[in-house]
Amino acid sequence: MQSAKENCHRQLDSFTDAEFVSGGKSINTRSTVTDTSAAAAVDEHMVPENKVVAAAAAVNVQTEQLADKDGEKKYSSFPSSLARSASSRIKQVSKEVKRLATLTRRPPEKSAAARYALNGLKFISKTEGEAAWATVEQRFDELTSTTDRGLLPRSLFGECIGMSKECKEFAGVLFDALARRNNITGDSITRAELKKFWNRIADESFDSRLQTFLDMVDKDADGKITEDEVREIMCLSASANNLSNIQRQANEYARLMMEELDPGNLRYIKIENLEMLLMQGPNPLARGRGKSRNLSIMLSEKLKPTRDYPLKMWYRDFNYFLVDNWQRFWVVALWIGIMAALFAYQYVQYRKRDAFDVMGHCVCMAKGAAETLKLNMALILLPVCRNIITWLRNKTRLGVAVPFDDNLNFHKVIAVAIAIGVGVHGISHLACDFPRLLNASPEKYKLMEPYFGEQPASYWYFVKGCEGVTGIIMVVLMAISFTLASPWLRRRKEEKSSKTLMNKILNKLTGFNAFWYTHHLFIVVYSLLIVHGVKLNLSREWYRKTTWMYLAVPMMLYGGERLVRSFRSRAQAVNILQVPVYPGNVLVLHMSKPHGFKYKSGQYIFVKCAAVSPFEWHPFSITTAPDDNFLSVHIRIVGDWTRQLKTVFSKVCQQPPVDKSEGANSLQEGNNPIFFPRVLIDGPYGAPTQDYKDYDVVLLVGLGIGATPMISVVRDIINNIRSIEEEENSLEGGTRPPTPKQKTGSNSSSSHKHEFRTRKAYFYWVTREQGSFDWFKDVMNEAAEMDHKGVIEMHNHCTSVYEDGDARSALIAMLQSIYLAKNGLDVVSGTRVVSHFAKPNWRTVYKRIALNHPETTVGVFFCGAPAPVKELRQLASYFSHSTSTTFVFHKENF
Repeated sequence: MQSAKENCHRQLDSFTDAEFVSGGKSINTRSTVTDTSAAAAVDEHMVPENKVVAAAAAVNVQTEQLADKDGEKKYSSFPSSLARSASSRIKQVSKEVKRLATLTRRPPEKSAAARYALNGLKFISKTEGEAAWATVEQRFDELTSTTDRGLLPRSLFGECIGMSKECKEFAGVLFDALARRNNITGDSITRAELKKFWNRIADESFDSRLQTFLDMVDKDADGKITEDEVREIMCLSASANNLSNIQRQANEYARLMMEELDPGNLRYIKIENLEMLLMQGPNPLARGRGKSRNLSIMLSEKLKPTRDYPLKMWYRDFNYFLVDNWQRFWVVALWIGIMAALFAYQYVQYRKRDAFDVMGHCVCMAKGAAETLKLNMALILLPVCRNIITWLRNKTRLGVAVPFDDNLNFHKVIAVAIAIGVGVHGISHLACDFPRLLNASPEKYKLMEPYFGEQPASYWYFVKGCEGVTGIIMVVLMAISFTLASPWLRRRKEEKSSKTLMNKILNKLTGFNAFWYTHHLFIVVYSLLIVHGVKLNLSREWYRKTTWMYLAVPMMLYGGERLVRSFRSRAQAVNILQVPVYPGNVLVLHMSKPHGFKYKSGQYIFVKCAAVSPFEWHPFSITTAPDDNFLSVHIRIVGDWTRQLKTVFSKVCQQPPVDKSEGANSLQEGNNPIFFPRVLIDGPYGAPTQDYKDYDVVLLVGLGIGATPMISVVRDIINNIRSIEEEENSLEGGTRPPTPKQKTGSNSSSSHKHEFRTRKAYFYWVTREQGSFDWFKDVMNEAAEMDHKGVIEMHNHCTSVYEDGDARSALIAMLQSIYLAKNGLDVVSGTRVVSHFAKPNWRTVYKRIALNHPETTVGVFFCGAPAPVKELRQLASYFSHSTSTTFVFHKENF
């Protein structure tokens, strides 16, 4: 822009210095310009933009003077054609100066910063094509069907164009801005006026959208934005993005923006200043998107999908599937093979017996299914023997071949196989075998008399026997247990607002408590199963009654597991230190660390509070690092047990101090002791995230409360960084100070360098609520301060905020930039870690890591809601096979 101004001034100078020659005579025009009063207005102290405008005015005055002189004096020595030519040229330069003066008021439209930072200032997510307008038109018809004269009121404008309920007030201000622009008065619009509004909103021109946004801010269109206007639009933006903290502190933030953008204390912000800030790309992270685009270009050729024959593509995909899932594949294949062998063996055995002549293939099917049921009823206990699995993970190398991370998934798969086996076994007996026995001829039935006695006369004979009663009871109990273990019923939230009978019943009969208690009906089921197996009709020899043989070892292992949990929880006594409650309904238990309690980052413990339930144990990830001198778990209040836990601790904190009773822990705060309910812990137990040290580069992904195991890893990395720095400093000074591990009698600090191999950690925390960032604010700030070498790269994503480039978050992005520059803190998270808006682009995340770490194996660890699991797993496989970087995906299972 500056060079354009200089060119313009050079043109003016060259023009005024020019001599017009005609017939050997010349005229110097410099004196003419400098003598005019208009030229005197071009003062050297003027702002550059004003100088250009003043120069244009001077040229206009000079043009008029020359024209007048040409008309009045009609110089004989200066042809009239030359005068007209000079006048025309002066007018041309005048127009060019005016155009440049206009450009100085606004940065160029093609600004790269503006494109990356605001991406067009969208007001709603989808505005493309006729289909979008057709949808808006349909909503218009629905919303105006009951309104006066078919007009759309201002209050329904946001809903009509597709904005969420949170954006209702923001939509109202947008309505007002568009109405002013179209000279519309009143609070209702017609279909035609809505079409004009829509065209303005859907206009892809950046300047058009920018003007609409500025109209929203500058309501009186005077080019000056007051503090009240800033506060109002900030409150609207915060409300639309569910940023309650910013909404509460709108006055403070509005004053901050006035201080930064109104240094002259004029009590208003020039519209040009706000516009310039918008165009510069206020969010520093948004400007980083240019780097992501470069990465995309660099990898685009390598990641282009190849076009092969369908058969070749199928073979390649299947090969990739085997490579990525070979551990699961061989375990499942072995399991299915054993089931098939047992089924076939029993089928062939009964094919040779007398029962086959009476009941046919039905008895073979029933006995084959029964054999697989025995196997699966034994195997289903092993995946939940957590102590054994943790020992195998930590003490053996079996984890290389056995997917211990999928223990609960295997448990569920076995449950499905049991349900199928029960169906085949029960239907074969009830619908086929028993009717055939009732209808068999006396000659054929004689073969069955040694097993069933005299031929029964009714179907009830088979049902009322011990085998029938135990079988039916087992089926009913397993059906209840399986049904209430389904994810929808297990994690169902109570609908307090609904008063229907069905919802009242579901509120009573579903939830984690219902799952936990009904799952423990397995004790009754296994007892009945043993009785059912002993009372077999067609097997009299003891060695043929093999049910107890299948169940003996697994039941002993599981029984020992429960005994270990019971004794260990009593030995690992803990005291409650603090119980803070954070926004987002999260309760944190800070506990003393039991003597000799050792764990790895990423592991979890079971927690029991007898004041809530004397039997229930619930798993929670440990959020402290192994070197910390206390334990903490973060508990999200989402179920019946967690709600009762919060209620119990809230009552204790609100009540006055009482005498210490048995089973209570005391915390002395000043002169007021608080007696917390007794809490027992059991663990630690192995989890996928504990293996993060096996990788040089890790990608940690946590959704909401799923960030808890990742926070433990971040803490551990910080502690290792601190220990390594202390070790290096002590070696330089010739001394070696004790480290936390030395103090606790563990390995010396020199072990940190050998054990700690993580060179880079990428942590992505995705949460919807702004208050969630308070949970781990201290950890994020400590990581930002301690990590001088950039080992940890932290990314906070607040999904309640509209993505960068949306007009609803534009002012939030500007505030974020100003607050970060002045205070060094992010205005959304309140930490030193800058927050991103909306969900991450996982493909871009993988792409960037693949480019930064070629020829490297990256461990991807995920914990949280299952929604992005499929995408993350597929991207890990895709980039592993398309680049030199290998991604190994791990998911937490509880």
